[in-house]
Amino acid sequence: MSKYGYTLEVYKKDARCRAGEKLVGKYDYPNYSGNAMMDEIKDLRSRLYPRDKFRLEFHETWITSRNALTGEEFKERYDTPYYCSPRSETFWSS
Repeated sequence: MSKYGYTLEVYKKDARCRAGEKLVGKYDYPNYSGNAMMDEIKDLRSRLYPRDKFRLEFHETWITSRNALTGEEFKERYDTPYYCSPRSETFWSS
């Protein structure tokens, strides 16, 4: 795994949805730094995703968590559901 890595989430405003927006897609940028992601978002806003219709947010793709059973640290994706992660007791109790 590289030192850097981000995932871009794109949401579009949609009044038909309860939250008022829907997820359009998730895009991985494995070798981007934080500054490079900010530049990428500025570029995408000017070309594809106008601010009045879309919301863009980025997250570090890999986070460090602690195993609930052994206490060891490990890396996992930021969007791993809690019950599917070794950091939860639910994962180990089934």
